[in-house]
Amino acid sequence: MLPLMLTSVVAFLGAAFLIAMVPGPSTVVILRRAVVNGRRTGMATVLGNECGVLLWGLAAAFGLSALLLASQVAYDLIRIAGAAVLVWMGARALWQARRIGRPEEEPEGTTAVSLRRAFSQGLVTNFANPKAGVFAVSFLPQFVPQGAPVLPFLLAFAALWALVDLIWYMPLVWLAGRVGGVLRREAVRRRMEQVAGAVLVGLGVRLATES
Repeated sequence: MLPLMLTSVVAFLGAAFLIAMVPGPSTVVILRRAVVNGRRTGMATVLGNECGVLLWGLAAAFGLSALLLASQVAYDLIRIAGAAVLVWMGARALWQARRIGRPEEEPEGTTAVSLRRAFSQGLVTNFANPKAGVFAVSFLPQFVPQGAPVLPFLLAFAALWALVDLIWYMPLVWLAGRVGGVLRREAVRRRMEQVAGAVLVGLGVRLATES
């Protein structure tokens, strides 16, 4: 049984790293915060995102996110709310891009952002995505070895999933903070805000319109 358990854990870690590498709304939000507001703010956003990952994992472990699979209404409510959050964040980024360089009005994105606000933004971005819940409830159970206690394994996998995601984002935030001085130039920052805003709006519209 022990070799089978170790094999399952190793396989899960490999899959979790591959999943973490796939860019999504959280990636856009985290990198934008790290570049514009620095590494500490970027890491606060990462920690918020990982709390969202952990919450989805725990929901899957206790069967709560299975409701998203069983109830189309519940899924649609979270989907529309998540889409609204992404579109709102994208629209704000596009608005900030228009204000960059105006001497009479400094864009909000370049001012100090509290760590608590950055944490909340990371948490909301992740937890407002119903795909994460559906993915958790279909992904985590696949790696539970046959005959092993299900709940303890699912709880362990939820924690490992958040840890792997954290390990992936840490060097990205460090790198974004490292080159932040260059990326904070007005022309570069304006383009970055435009791209980030367009991506977030696009992801929000796609989430809202998909079945």
